[in-house]
Amino acid sequence: MGKKATKAADNMYYLARCEAALTNPDFTSREKAAELLNIDRTRLARIELDTIEPYPEEVRAMAHVYNTPELCNTYCARECPIGKTTIKEVSIEDFDRLALKVLGSLKDIDKLRSSLIAISEDGVIDEKEQEEFEDILDSLEKISLSAKALRLWAIKNVRLL
Repeated sequence: MGKKATKAADNMYYLARCEAALTNPDFTSREKAAELLNIDRTRLARIELDTIEPYPEEVRAMAHVYNTPELCNTYCARECPIGKTTIKEVSIEDFDRLALKVLGSLKDIDKLRSSLIAISEDGVIDEKEQEEFEDILDSLEKISLSAKALRLWAIKNVRLL
């Protein structure tokens, strides 16, 4: 990619462009990337240098053009005022690791199902059921995060979705 921008070295948008440049030489140049993104070159530079925050539609465009769907999730989890409190950041790993995480998070699904049925039978979560219910919610969150990571991997690598 030629010269690395040291001031932008840890910026997720710059890193996404660098990753995209590994397979598409158009992204080695900020100018060409800005053209393909339909963003002003100086605006892209300021986004990559953390002097301004990108608009959501710019993040979506970068995620699409750079083939880095995780940018949207990361933007929502780190920068969006609403997403910061409601979205958990997921990381894309190798397929085999993601598959094992999904399978691992599903290993106790029958126990979760029966616990949830038992707790919900009377329609009330009493004090002694609260800790078990929180454990159920934590397990469901792990399943959800694993599934989201696998979905992002599929979008990025298989392009099925």
